[in-house]
Amino acid sequence: AALKHIGPQPGIVFCNYKDTIRRVSDYLEENGIGHGCFYGGMEQIDRERALVKFRNGTHQLIIATDLAARGLDIPELGFILHYQLPHRGEEFTHRNGRTARMHASGTAYLLQWEKEALPDFIPEAEVEELQPAETPDPSPWRTLYISGGRKDKISKGDIAGAFMKQGKLTKDELGVIELKQDCAFVAVQAAKADQAAETLNNIRLKKKKVRVAVV
Repeated sequence: AALKHIGPQPGIVFCNYKDTIRRVSDYLEENGIGHGCFYGGMEQIDRERALVKFRNGTHQLIIATDLAARGLDIPELGFILHYQLPHRGEEFTHRNGRTARMHASGTAYLLQWEKEALPDFIPEAEVEELQPAETPDPSPWRTLYISGGRKDKISKGDIAGAFMKQGKLTKDELGVIELKQDCAFVAVQAAKADQAAETLNNIRLKKKKVRVAVV
């Protein structure tokens, strides 16, 4: 209900424990709300893919522990939501700081459960009643993985050219391209993603034969 009330905008939902993240994630999955997860017990590759999908718009939500409260390369946020209140004021400050980076503006929300007292480090907050709202529409983007990157002398231009020429995608159907040392990720219009992956799998970029798959 809180996410529907806030509306479709990029944000982080902070939880204190990975078990809570899993419960929230299961609920969102059941209700068709796309999201990524980010916490210490995950494999590094899974955390990285969650951030890639968040940056390119495949997901507008990340459910995270305080591991995501500082030092991550993520875009401007519309909001952060404290699903569980942090234990210390420092954590509260760092979480809220995700919405105010590089002169950006955003809103910090917290869920106060019935009979739950707020800790002293949280100032008096404006109360909003949750209003009924529609479930956000699914993202128009999906993410494709490419098994080649900078070390293979592959450039973003090479990828864009192959996706448009061999994959038959238009410029508008191609989104953010993120190039890593040994792989790349490409946002593609959701309706075209499966066909593009099938068509482009095992193509050659520069001299390397690459796998292309939806992730």
